Amino acid sequence: MHYRFIRDSFWGRLAYHISGHRVFSHTEEQKKYVIPDKYFAVYPPSSDISKESLIKDDASTECSIQTSNNIIVDWDDADDPENPYNWPVYQKVFFIFEIAFLTTSVYMGAGIYTPGIDELMSDWGLSRVMATLPLTLFVIGYGIGPMVLSPFSENVTIGRTSIYIITLFIFFILQIPTALAPNIASLCVLRLIGGFFASAALATGGASVGDVLSLPYVPIGLAMWSIGTVCGPSLGPLVGAVFSQLVGWRWTFWFMACISGGSFIVLSFFLPETYGPTLLYRKAQRLRALTQNENIVSAGEIENMNVTTKEMVVKTLWRPIEISLFEPVVLLINLYISMVYSVMYLWFEAFPIVFIEIYHFNLIEMGVAFVGILIGVLVAAVVYIPITYRTFTIKALAGKVTVPESFLPLAIFGSVCMPIGLFIFGWSATTSAHWMGPIMGTGIFVFGAYFIFQSLFNYLSFSFWRYLASVFAGNVLFRSVIAAVFPLFGAPLFNNLATKKYPVAWGSSILAFICIVMIAIPILFYLRGPAFRTRSKYSGNLL
Repeated sequence: MHYRFIRDSFWGRLAYHISGHRVFSHTEEQKKYVIPDKYFAVYPPSSDISKESLIKDDASTECSIQTSNNIIVDWDDADDPENPYNWPVYQKVFFIFEIAFLTTSVYMGAGIYTPGIDELMSDWGLSRVMATLPLTLFVIGYGIGPMVLSPFSENVTIGRTSIYIITLFIFFILQIPTALAPNIASLCVLRLIGGFFASAALATGGASVGDVLSLPYVPIGLAMWSIGTVCGPSLGPLVGAVFSQLVGWRWTFWFMACISGGSFIVLSFFLPETYGPTLLYRKAQRLRALTQNENIVSAGEIENMNVTTKEMVVKTLWRPIEISLFEPVVLLINLYISMVYSVMYLWFEAFPIVFIEIYHFNLIEMGVAFVGILIGVLVAAVVYIPITYRTFTIKALAGKVTVPESFLPLAIFGSVCMPIGLFIFGWSATTSAHWMGPIMGTGIFVFGAYFIFQSLFNYLSFSFWRYLASVFAGNVLFRSVIAAVFPLFGAPLFNNLATKKYPVAWGSSILAFICIVMIAIPILFYLRGPAFRTRSKYSGNLL
């Protein structure tokens, strides 16, 4: 592991401060470090203070130079190894893997207990809707979380790593009382709070990927990270089924305590800070201590000083809602992605009907059926990433202008795959057909959903890049709140429309028909996207 990964980790920073900067010291704190010329103010002609007099190895040197202008700290040069953009490829890949692992390790907590819902209902005498409520509240929790955590992660004095590690530790601790919850009320409250603290990776993971990749490679990095965002909710029921059948539903939360606790131990030592403004803020602090020149500041510090409380509240709470509701492009995309998200959470209700009631699987076998979703995601990534590399990355590296609409053909392709998958899932789920049919249907649906997620998120990123944090905070809130309520009526949707031979066919077909109608959304933006963006006060091309 590279030295900087440990040095800039949570525990590395703590050791750095406790030791008085002797442990894990930085370049500016090393002997024979020479301060670059750009950090020297214009001194009076009579001054005999030179750059050489401020070399670190002269411990007796003290200087206090004040100028009327700020000296803005930047990277030493275009190849500065402290700039995450300049990390070697293997370090960037490992870092993205860490973020994906973090995302998976907390995100699988959403539906992990759902295979044990029948046992939960029996233990506490609950209805199915009431037993599903902890799932709903968890999803709502990680919809609300980004509204608070995203702005904090973009504060230069805090950065991203502190948010990740602190929220991960709180999430880990919360799993203990969740596993010991004495009644449904306490379980619901703990799940809501747990969802809030699980949302840091969802809120900031994409931004962390952007911290280490230059613009042409960002869609590729996001596609790799997004595998973890889909694998988490799919792995949850698989793991939950094993524990629910063998030792009981409470052990699903003990497992979450183990995996989130393990993640905390590993990542708190090896997950470095990557937010450029935070790294430059810390560099400015070191240079001020070295030179005693208070005019040395980072751009992020100046921005912090100029932001009022009112502006922060508007940015944090109102702007994401405003953009989500009053920007037609964002509103329609949010509705579409919410629909895709909702179908995936409805499967927590549909899978027991199909694989337990129709095919008489046990809980573990039903959990294994979720592997079809994982395979669908992996196949989609294998197809999507090379296409995006050829159609976007190569052109961007060549300096060619790319419009946001260039991402939409892949979204249209994905939007066609989704209803096909739903029809296959619904109409192949019958005693006269093999159980592989519904599994293939889920794989095809998720294959298309992956294309939708990646393409529409890239479209939003390149259309509203000036307000990207607000756009994505609003998107997470929007889709999480909508998707959270779907499992509450999932069972009635399928059961009330069931026929003796096809228990989930008509319920799945209704969802498929909605998806067919929504194909119009990416087509509309492909044809009329430039006109929509021209009329928007928030939009602007990134390339």
